Amino acid sequence: MAAARLVDELTSKALGRYSIAVIGAEPRRAYNRVLLSSLLAGEVEEKDIELKPAAWWRKRGVTTIYGRKVARIDRDESCVALDDGSTVDYDRLVLATGSDPIRLPLPGADLPGVLTFRDLADIERIRGAMKIGARAVVIGGGLLGLEAAYGLAKAGVQTSVVHLMDRLMERQLDAEAGAMLGDAMNARGIGVYLNAQTKAITGAGKVEAVELGDGTIIPADLVIMSVGIRPQADLARAAGLTVNRGIVVDDAMTTSDPRIHALGECAEHRGIAYGLVEPAYEQARVLAGSLAGVSALYEGSITATNLKVYGIAVFSAGDFSGGETTQSIVLRDPGMKTYRKLVLSHDGGVTRLVGCVLYGDTQDGLWYFDLIKRGAPVDAFRDVLAFGRMLTDQKAA
Repeated sequence: MAAARLVDELTSKALGRYSIAVIGAEPRRAYNRVLLSSLLAGEVEEKDIELKPAAWWRKRGVTTIYGRKVARIDRDESCVALDDGSTVDYDRLVLATGSDPIRLPLPGADLPGVLTFRDLADIERIRGAMKIGARAVVIGGGLLGLEAAYGLAKAGVQTSVVHLMDRLMERQLDAEAGAMLGDAMNARGIGVYLNAQTKAITGAGKVEAVELGDGTIIPADLVIMSVGIRPQADLARAAGLTVNRGIVVDDAMTTSDPRIHALGECAEHRGIAYGLVEPAYEQARVLAGSLAGVSALYEGSITATNLKVYGIAVFSAGDFSGGETTQSIVLRDPGMKTYRKLVLSHDGGVTRLVGCVLYGDTQDGLWYFDLIKRGAPVDAFRDVLAFGRMLTDQKAA
Protein backbone atom coordinates (compact mmCIF):
# COMPACT_ATOMS: atom_id res chain seq x y z
CA MET A 1 0.00 0.00 0.00
CA ALA A 2 2.88 2.37 0.77
CA ALA A 3 4.52 1.70 -2.60
CA ALA A 4 1.28 2.22 -4.51
CA ARG A 5 0.70 5.55 -2.79
CA LEU A 6 4.29 6.63 -3.47
CA VAL A 7 3.91 5.88 -7.18
CA ASP A 8 0.60 7.77 -7.24
CA GLU A 9 2.14 10.79 -5.54
CA LEU A 10 5.37 10.73 -7.55
CA THR A 11 3.73 10.38 -10.97
CA SER A 12 1.33 13.22 -10.17
CA LYS A 13 4.25 15.48 -9.24
CA ALA A 14 6.92 14.37 -11.70
CA LEU A 15 5.49 12.11 -14.40
CA GLY A 16 8.27 11.09 -16.76
CA ARG A 17 11.08 12.25 -14.51
CA TYR A 18 11.82 8.70 -13.36
CA SER A 19 11.61 5.27 -14.90
CA ILE A 20 9.85 3.40 -12.10
CA ALA A 21 9.91 -0.30 -11.35
CA VAL A 22 7.92 -1.88 -8.52
CA ILE A 23 9.08 -5.29 -7.32
CA GLY A 24 6.92 -7.39 -5.01
CA ALA A 25 7.29 -10.90 -3.63
CA GLU A 26 3.52 -11.43 -3.57
CA PRO A 27 2.17 -12.67 -6.94
CA ARG A 28 -0.35 -9.83 -7.34
CA ARG A 29 -0.74 -6.09 -7.58
CA ALA A 30 -1.01 -3.90 -4.48
CA TYR A 31 -4.20 -4.38 -2.51
CA ASN A 32 -5.95 -2.90 0.51
CA ARG A 33 -4.91 -4.97 3.51
CA VAL A 34 -7.38 -3.09 5.70
CA LEU A 35 -10.17 -5.00 3.93
CA LEU A 36 -8.80 -8.49 4.61
CA SER A 37 -11.30 -9.07 7.43
CA SER A 38 -14.14 -8.03 5.11
CA LEU A 39 -12.78 -10.43 2.48
CA LEU A 40 -12.64 -13.26 5.00
CA ALA A 41 -16.19 -12.43 6.11
CA GLY A 42 -17.42 -12.64 2.52
CA GLU A 43 -18.46 -8.98 2.42
CA VAL A 44 -16.16 -8.13 -0.51
CA GLU A 45 -14.45 -10.10 -3.26
CA GLU A 46 -10.74 -10.22 -3.96
CA LYS A 47 -11.10 -7.98 -7.01
CA ASP A 48 -12.68 -5.31 -4.80
CA ILE A 49 -9.57 -4.82 -2.67
CA GLU A 50 -7.10 -4.19 -5.50
CA LEU A 51 -5.79 -0.63 -5.14
CA LYS A 52 -5.02 0.14 -8.78
CA PRO A 53 -5.84 -1.87 -11.94
CA ALA A 54 -3.19 -2.97 -14.42
CA ALA A 55 -4.14 -0.15 -16.82
CA TRP A 56 -3.36 2.46 -14.16
CA TRP A 57 0.21 1.20 -13.79
CA ARG A 58 0.69 0.96 -17.57
CA LYS A 59 -0.58 4.50 -18.13
CA ARG A 60 2.11 5.81 -15.81
CA GLY A 61 4.83 3.78 -17.47
CA VAL A 62 5.54 1.71 -14.33
CA THR A 63 7.22 -1.66 -14.71
CA THR A 64 5.66 -4.12 -12.26
CA ILE A 65 7.51 -7.27 -11.27
CA TYR A 66 5.38 -9.50 -9.05
CA GLY A 67 5.93 -12.91 -7.54
CA ARG A 68 9.69 -12.40 -7.45
CA LYS A 69 11.52 -11.58 -4.28
CA VAL A 70 14.49 -9.28 -3.92
CA ALA A 71 17.28 -11.45 -2.55
CA ARG A 72 20.00 -8.83 -2.09
CA ILE A 73 20.83 -5.14 -2.40
CA ASP A 74 24.19 -4.46 -4.05
CA ARG A 75 25.02 -0.88 -3.03
CA ASP A 76 28.38 -0.91 -4.83
CA GLU A 77 26.77 -1.80 -8.17
CA SER A 78 23.54 0.13 -7.45
CA CYS A 79 21.29 -2.79 -8.22
CA VAL A 80 19.04 -5.33 -6.55
CA ALA A 81 19.35 -9.05 -7.21
CA LEU A 82 16.13 -11.05 -7.52
CA ASP A 83 15.61 -14.60 -6.39
CA ASP A 84 15.64 -15.83 -10.02
CA GLY A 85 19.18 -14.49 -10.54
CA SER A 86 18.22 -11.39 -12.52
CA THR A 87 19.14 -7.86 -11.44
CA VAL A 88 17.49 -4.44 -11.61
CA ASP A 89 19.62 -1.28 -11.57
CA TYR A 90 18.64 1.80 -9.60
CA ASP A 91 19.56 5.44 -9.19
CA ARG A 92 17.22 5.69 -6.20
CA LEU A 93 15.94 2.71 -4.25
CA VAL A 94 12.87 2.80 -2.04
CA LEU A 95 12.26 0.05 0.51
CA ALA A 96 8.58 -0.46 1.28
CA THR A 97 8.86 -4.02 2.54
CA GLY A 98 6.20 -3.73 5.24
CA SER A 99 6.28 -6.01 8.25
CA ASP A 100 6.03 -9.64 9.28
CA PRO A 101 3.55 -11.06 11.79
CA ILE A 102 5.08 -12.16 15.08
CA ARG A 103 4.65 -15.85 15.90
CA LEU A 104 4.86 -16.73 19.56
CA PRO A 105 7.34 -19.56 20.33
CA LEU A 106 4.69 -21.65 22.07
CA PRO A 107 4.61 -25.42 22.44
CA GLY A 108 2.50 -26.65 19.53
CA ALA A 109 2.97 -23.48 17.47
CA ASP A 110 4.13 -25.60 14.52
CA LEU A 111 0.99 -27.75 14.42
CA PRO A 112 -1.12 -27.67 11.25
CA GLY A 113 -3.88 -25.14 11.74
CA VAL A 114 -1.76 -22.46 13.44
CA LEU A 115 -1.83 -19.48 11.08
CA THR A 116 -1.30 -15.74 10.91
CA PHE A 117 -3.53 -12.97 9.54
CA ARG A 118 -1.50 -10.57 7.47
CA ASP A 119 -1.90 -11.01 3.71
CA LEU A 120 -3.98 -12.65 1.00
CA ALA A 121 -2.03 -15.89 1.27
CA ASP A 122 -3.05 -16.04 4.95
CA ILE A 123 -6.70 -15.55 3.96
CA GLU A 124 -6.43 -18.44 1.51
CA ARG A 125 -4.90 -20.68 4.19
CA ILE A 126 -7.56 -19.71 6.74
CA ARG A 127 -10.33 -20.42 4.26
CA GLY A 128 -8.79 -23.80 3.54
CA ALA A 129 -8.88 -24.66 7.24
CA MET A 130 -12.44 -23.45 7.85
CA LYS A 131 -15.36 -25.85 7.80
CA ILE A 132 -18.92 -25.90 9.11
CA GLY A 133 -18.86 -25.99 12.89
CA ALA A 134 -15.18 -25.08 13.07
CA ARG A 135 -13.85 -23.46 16.24
CA ALA A 136 -11.17 -20.80 16.08
CA VAL A 137 -9.04 -19.08 18.71
CA VAL A 138 -7.43 -15.74 17.91
CA ILE A 139 -4.41 -15.02 20.10
CA GLY A 140 -4.21 -11.24 20.41
CA GLY A 141 -6.96 -8.71 21.07
CA GLY A 142 -5.43 -5.74 19.30
CA LEU A 143 -6.77 -4.11 16.16
CA LEU A 144 -5.65 -6.84 13.75
CA GLY A 145 -6.74 -9.64 16.07
CA LEU A 146 -10.26 -8.25 16.34
CA GLU A 147 -10.44 -7.83 12.59
CA ALA A 148 -9.48 -11.49 12.21
CA ALA A 149 -12.05 -12.53 14.82
CA TYR A 150 -14.73 -10.51 13.04
CA GLY A 151 -13.97 -12.12 9.68
CA LEU A 152 -14.02 -15.62 11.17
CA ALA A 153 -17.23 -15.10 13.13
CA LYS A 154 -19.04 -13.54 10.17
CA ALA A 155 -18.02 -16.56 8.11
CA GLY A 156 -19.77 -18.82 10.63
CA VAL A 157 -16.78 -19.95 12.68
CA GLN A 158 -17.19 -20.21 16.47
CA THR A 159 -14.55 -17.72 17.58
CA SER A 160 -12.76 -16.81 20.80
CA VAL A 161 -10.17 -14.10 21.45
CA VAL A 162 -7.36 -14.60 23.97
CA HIS A 163 -5.64 -11.42 25.10
CA LEU A 164 -2.75 -10.93 27.51
CA MET A 165 -3.84 -7.46 28.65
CA ASP A 166 -6.73 -6.29 30.83
CA ARG A 167 -8.76 -4.91 27.91
CA LEU A 168 -9.07 -5.21 24.16
CA MET A 169 -7.16 -2.74 21.97
CA GLU A 170 -5.33 -1.33 24.99
CA ARG A 171 -3.14 0.82 22.73
CA GLN A 172 -6.16 2.49 21.15
CA LEU A 173 -8.83 2.48 23.88
CA ASP A 174 -9.00 3.50 27.52
CA ALA A 175 -10.29 1.10 30.18
CA GLU A 176 -13.95 2.07 29.89
CA ALA A 177 -14.16 1.88 26.11
CA GLY A 178 -12.15 -1.34 26.10
CA ALA A 179 -14.57 -2.91 28.60
CA MET A 180 -17.55 -1.84 26.49
CA LEU A 181 -15.97 -3.39 23.42
CA GLY A 182 -15.32 -6.66 25.26
CA ASP A 183 -18.94 -6.82 26.46
CA ALA A 184 -20.19 -6.15 22.94
CA MET A 185 -18.01 -8.89 21.46
CA ASN A 186 -19.27 -11.37 24.05
CA ALA A 187 -22.86 -10.37 23.29
CA ARG A 188 -22.25 -11.22 19.65
CA GLY A 189 -21.01 -14.69 20.42
CA ILE A 190 -17.26 -14.05 20.35
CA GLY A 191 -15.68 -15.31 23.56
CA VAL A 192 -13.18 -12.90 25.13
CA TYR A 193 -10.49 -14.06 27.58
CA LEU A 194 -8.62 -11.16 29.18
CA ASN A 195 -5.47 -11.20 31.34
CA ALA A 196 -4.94 -14.54 29.65
CA GLN A 197 -1.48 -16.01 29.10
CA THR A 198 -1.37 -18.61 26.34
CA LYS A 199 0.58 -21.57 27.66
CA ALA A 200 0.44 -24.01 24.75
CA ILE A 201 -1.36 -25.13 21.62
CA THR A 202 -2.22 -28.80 21.90
CA GLY A 203 -3.26 -31.55 19.54
CA ALA A 204 -2.26 -34.89 18.06
CA GLY A 205 -1.01 -34.08 14.57
CA LYS A 206 -3.22 -30.99 14.28
CA VAL A 207 -4.64 -28.20 16.42
CA GLU A 208 -7.21 -29.39 18.96
CA ALA A 209 -7.11 -26.82 21.76
CA VAL A 210 -5.43 -23.79 23.31
CA GLU A 211 -4.28 -24.09 26.91
CA LEU A 212 -4.09 -20.95 29.04
CA GLY A 213 -1.80 -20.32 31.97
CA ASP A 214 -4.61 -20.76 34.51
CA GLY A 215 -5.42 -24.20 33.14
CA THR A 216 -8.37 -23.17 30.97
CA ILE A 217 -8.71 -25.29 27.84
CA ILE A 218 -10.35 -23.74 24.77
CA PRO A 219 -11.21 -26.28 22.06
CA ALA A 220 -9.96 -25.15 18.64
CA ASP A 221 -9.63 -26.44 15.10
CA LEU A 222 -7.85 -23.30 14.01
CA VAL A 223 -5.55 -20.83 15.80
CA ILE A 224 -4.72 -17.38 14.47
CA MET A 225 -1.70 -15.65 15.97
CA SER A 226 -2.18 -11.89 15.89
CA VAL A 227 0.12 -10.58 18.60
CA GLY A 228 1.92 -7.86 16.70
CA ILE A 229 4.15 -7.13 13.75
CA ARG A 230 7.88 -6.75 13.18
CA PRO A 231 9.31 -4.38 10.52
CA GLN A 232 10.73 -6.35 7.61
CA ALA A 233 14.27 -5.00 7.59
CA ASP A 234 16.31 -8.04 6.57
CA LEU A 235 17.34 -6.67 3.18
CA ALA A 236 18.43 -3.36 4.68
CA ARG A 237 20.33 -5.03 7.51
CA ALA A 238 22.16 -7.35 5.11
CA ALA A 239 23.08 -4.35 2.95
CA GLY A 240 24.70 -2.59 5.90
CA LEU A 241 22.06 0.12 6.36
CA THR A 242 21.36 1.42 9.84
CA VAL A 243 18.59 -0.67 11.40
CA ASN A 244 17.14 -0.55 14.89
CA ARG A 245 13.63 -1.95 15.20
CA GLY A 246 13.02 -0.77 11.64
CA ILE A 247 15.09 0.78 8.86
CA VAL A 248 16.25 4.11 10.27
CA VAL A 249 15.27 7.13 8.16
CA ASP A 250 15.63 10.88 8.58
CA ASP A 251 12.98 13.55 8.01
CA ALA A 252 13.42 13.16 4.23
CA MET A 253 12.73 9.41 4.51
CA THR A 254 16.37 8.73 3.61
CA THR A 255 18.34 5.88 5.11
CA SER A 256 22.02 5.90 6.07
CA ASP A 257 22.69 5.56 2.31
CA PRO A 258 21.67 8.85 0.62
CA ARG A 259 20.39 6.99 -2.46
CA ILE A 260 18.18 4.59 -0.53
CA HIS A 261 14.88 5.51 1.11
CA ALA A 262 12.33 3.64 3.19
CA LEU A 263 8.70 4.22 4.11
CA GLY A 264 5.75 2.48 5.68
CA GLU A 265 5.86 -0.25 8.29
CA CYS A 266 9.49 -1.16 7.59
CA ALA A 267 10.75 2.35 8.37
CA GLU A 268 11.72 3.77 11.77
CA HIS A 269 11.51 7.54 12.07
CA ARG A 270 12.66 9.30 15.23
CA GLY A 271 12.51 6.00 17.09
CA ILE A 272 8.97 5.12 15.94
CA ALA A 273 7.97 2.38 13.51
CA TYR A 274 4.34 3.07 12.63
CA GLY A 275 2.10 0.09 11.96
CA LEU A 276 -0.76 2.06 10.41
CA VAL A 277 -1.72 3.12 6.90
CA GLU A 278 -2.02 6.88 7.30
CA PRO A 279 1.58 7.48 8.47
CA ALA A 280 2.75 5.50 5.43
CA TYR A 281 0.68 7.73 3.16
CA GLU A 282 2.06 10.87 4.81
CA GLN A 283 5.58 9.53 4.36
CA ALA A 284 4.82 8.78 0.69
CA ARG A 285 3.76 12.39 0.11
CA VAL A 286 6.98 13.69 1.65
CA LEU A 287 9.25 11.28 -0.22
CA ALA A 288 7.48 11.91 -3.54
CA GLY A 289 7.93 15.65 -3.05
CA SER A 290 11.61 15.19 -2.28
CA LEU A 291 12.17 12.96 -5.32
CA ALA A 292 10.32 15.50 -7.45
CA GLY A 293 12.71 18.25 -6.33
CA VAL A 294 10.38 19.87 -3.83
CA SER A 295 11.81 20.38 -0.36
CA ALA A 296 9.70 18.37 2.07
CA LEU A 297 10.18 17.01 5.58
CA TYR A 298 8.33 14.39 7.59
CA GLU A 299 8.00 15.32 11.26
CA GLY A 300 6.08 12.27 12.45
CA SER A 301 2.39 11.43 12.58
CA ILE A 302 -0.41 11.82 15.07
CA THR A 303 -2.19 8.52 14.69
CA ALA A 304 -5.86 7.62 14.70
CA THR A 305 -7.65 4.29 14.79
CA ASN A 306 -11.08 3.66 13.30
CA LEU A 307 -12.70 0.24 13.68
CA LYS A 308 -16.21 -0.90 12.85
CA VAL A 309 -17.03 -4.56 13.28
CA TYR A 310 -20.42 -6.17 13.90
CA GLY A 311 -21.93 -2.70 14.08
CA ILE A 312 -19.55 -1.72 16.88
CA ALA A 313 -17.82 1.56 16.05
CA VAL A 314 -14.74 2.80 17.92
CA PHE A 315 -12.37 5.67 17.18
CA SER A 316 -9.33 7.05 18.95
CA ALA A 317 -6.70 9.64 18.17
CA GLY A 318 -3.77 11.40 19.78
CA ASP A 319 -2.87 11.12 23.46
CA PHE A 320 -6.07 9.97 25.15
CA SER A 321 -4.45 8.73 28.35
CA GLY A 322 -4.50 12.14 30.03
CA GLY A 323 -2.42 13.13 33.06
CA GLU A 324 -1.73 15.78 35.64
CA THR A 325 -1.22 18.50 33.04
CA THR A 326 -4.43 17.75 31.10
CA GLN A 327 -8.18 17.83 31.65
CA SER A 328 -10.65 15.21 30.50
CA ILE A 329 -14.25 15.65 29.43
CA VAL A 330 -16.24 12.41 29.58
CA LEU A 331 -19.70 11.92 28.11
CA ARG A 332 -21.41 8.55 28.53
CA ASP A 333 -24.87 7.18 27.79
CA PRO A 334 -25.22 3.58 29.03
CA GLY A 335 -28.68 3.26 27.45
CA MET A 336 -27.39 4.15 24.00
CA LYS A 337 -24.08 2.35 24.67
CA THR A 338 -22.08 5.42 23.68
CA TYR A 339 -19.03 6.91 25.32
CA ARG A 340 -16.61 9.68 24.49
CA LYS A 341 -13.58 11.01 26.26
CA LEU A 342 -11.82 14.19 25.19
CA VAL A 343 -8.42 15.12 26.60
CA LEU A 344 -7.50 18.81 26.68
CA SER A 345 -4.27 20.65 27.35
CA HIS A 346 -4.05 24.24 28.56
CA ASP A 347 -0.83 26.01 27.74
CA GLY A 348 -0.06 29.69 27.39
CA GLY A 349 -3.68 30.61 27.98
CA VAL A 350 -4.86 28.43 25.08
CA THR A 351 -6.88 25.22 25.35
CA ARG A 352 -6.32 22.51 22.74
CA LEU A 353 -7.66 19.03 22.12
CA VAL A 354 -4.81 16.50 22.32
CA GLY A 355 -6.63 13.16 22.34
CA CYS A 356 -9.99 11.45 22.14
CA VAL A 357 -11.72 8.08 22.47
CA LEU A 358 -15.17 7.50 20.97
CA TYR A 359 -17.31 4.38 21.35
CA GLY A 360 -20.65 3.72 19.69
CA ASP A 361 -21.03 7.09 17.97
CA THR A 362 -17.92 7.97 15.99
CA GLN A 363 -19.30 10.38 13.40
CA ASP A 364 -17.32 13.28 14.88
CA GLY A 365 -14.07 11.32 15.00
CA LEU A 366 -12.40 12.81 11.94
CA TRP A 367 -13.39 16.33 13.03
CA TYR A 368 -11.80 15.77 16.44
CA PHE A 369 -8.76 14.29 14.70
CA ASP A 370 -8.40 17.39 12.55
CA LEU A 371 -8.53 19.61 15.66
CA ILE A 372 -5.81 17.48 17.25
CA LYS A 373 -3.53 17.52 14.20
CA ARG A 374 -3.87 21.27 13.69
CA GLY A 375 -3.47 22.08 17.37
CA ALA A 376 -6.48 24.34 16.97
CA PRO A 377 -7.61 26.42 19.99
CA VAL A 378 -10.97 25.20 21.32
CA ASP A 379 -11.60 27.80 24.04
CA ALA A 380 -14.44 29.43 22.10
CA PHE A 381 -16.51 26.23 22.06
CA ARG A 382 -15.07 24.18 24.91
CA ASP A 383 -18.44 24.02 26.68
CA VAL A 384 -20.07 22.19 23.75
CA LEU A 385 -17.00 20.36 22.40
CA ALA A 386 -18.12 17.00 23.80
CA PHE A 387 -21.40 17.22 21.87
CA GLY A 388 -19.68 17.25 18.51
CA ARG A 389 -19.33 19.37 15.43
CA MET A 390 -22.99 20.23 14.88
CA LEU A 391 -23.44 22.09 18.17
CA THR A 392 -20.01 23.66 17.83
CA ASP A 393 -20.86 25.00 14.36
CA GLN A 394 -24.20 26.31 15.66
CA LYS A 395 -22.45 28.17 18.46
CA ALA A 396 -19.90 29.62 16.07
CA ALA A 397 -22.75 30.82 13.81
